Amino acid sequence: MDYKAFYADVVDWINQANQAAASYGMENQQFWAWVADSCGALAKKYQENRLVIKQMIMLVEWLEEVYESRKKGD
Repeated sequence: MDYKAFYADVVDWINQANQAAASYGMENQQFWAWVADSCGALAKKYQENRLVIKQMIMLVEWLEEVYESRKKGD
């Protein structure tokens, strides 16, 4: 696996996630659908590599933590 390419894709995904959160709002189902679909697409791109799956799970968990902390701040 080309780790350099994968982590460049991760950086791009994080930027896209920030844009999607700004566009949809993290409370919107469309945002979470985008997160799920884009994570799946990235995993598929890298043939379901375990590192890729674990990295994307970690990023989703991070987004969930951000969402929960914002909800508590309301």
